[in-house]
Amino acid sequence: MIDLRRVTDLWRQCDVVVRDLPFGLLLAVASLLPALHGKGTQVGDLPTRPFDALAFVVIALECLPLAVRRRWPAVCLALVSLGFALDQFRAYHVFASNAMPIALISAGAHLERHRRVTVVLLSMAYVPLALALGRLGATERVEGYVVFYLALALAWGIGAWLRSTRAAEAERRRHVAEATRAAERTRIARELHDVVTHHVTAMVVQAEAARYLTAAPDRLDATLSAITDTGRRAITDLRHMLDLLKADHDTDAGMPSAGELRTLVEQTRRAGQPVEFAEEGSPAEPAGSAEFVTYRVVQEALTNALKHAHGSRTVVRVRYGEKEISVAVSTDGSGSRAGSPGGSGRGLAGLRERVDALGGEFSADRQAGGGFAVRARVPAGRPS
Repeated sequence: MIDLRRVTDLWRQCDVVVRDLPFGLLLAVASLLPALHGKGTQVGDLPTRPFDALAFVVIALECLPLAVRRRWPAVCLALVSLGFALDQFRAYHVFASNAMPIALISAGAHLERHRRVTVVLLSMAYVPLALALGRLGATERVEGYVVFYLALALAWGIGAWLRSTRAAEAERRRHVAEATRAAERTRIARELHDVVTHHVTAMVVQAEAARYLTAAPDRLDATLSAITDTGRRAITDLRHMLDLLKADHDTDAGMPSAGELRTLVEQTRRAGQPVEFAEEGSPAEPAGSAEFVTYRVVQEALTNALKHAHGSRTVVRVRYGEKEISVAVSTDGSGSRAGSPGGSGRGLAGLRERVDALGGEFSADRQAGGGFAVRARVPAGRPS
């Protein structure tokens, strides 16, 4: 059996001239049918003449140029106009004369340069055409010529409208593409911020603590091992981020989820932050957007705890409900900020946007006792 989809794809891959040629050939064949003799466009109402050798030339001039109506619209319009004029002068009134409005529509839609000049030249050429037909004995009145001119102008106007519509659609697609690229850059920037900030902050805090452990080799070795593990984790996450930039990569594959929170908490503890972790329920399998955002909320909150409240008691509570995931991360403010890198505030702003995008709620406020609390409610979308 013939695969119609494959045939269609092959046809679309053909040059535009090849795809436009069949219509011109079909119009030429129809013009040769005896039943359609004298059924073409008539200007001036001259008596129809029988075909002669020149009639076939006229048919060729009016039909064959339609093959290049999109590739070279000006050439197509000029040749078709010449054939149309000869057809009216000789009064063949071939069916192929209907190619004139088609050529005008194509020129109005696809002509890129000298559009106004083309309109002026065609309008000027129409006057001597009408005068010549009058000398040949045409009985058409002036209003008839005016109506036919308006019909030709309408054909050009239809083509111009198609051109403007196509340009507007191209502009809309360009804006959509730019917005998509901007959104993707923003998403990647957020991911890089979350990955790099968390791991680098942990490494800085651990390295700062290591300088005070030279007298305790066992603790120093454990701290340096923790720095090494954090660095390897950072490299792994960065490789995953680079994989996301590949066109054929599944963006959901390898995405961190709430199920990895225990690993994240343990890593933060090894960086010297006392973290209490409480988890109710279980995350959905496979992980979805809600679990991913939950992971990022906890990651950013723990990163801020390391930077701004190092050594403070930190409590992480995560509850998985049927319709939402609740997250609360708080510090008591008793630690020190010595040696912690500064922050830009982009992390919390990015989290707020992520949670809002899922229709949830997010807050990050200082507590009365000097600590800081991050809370989020993330709609899960499906039962856990």
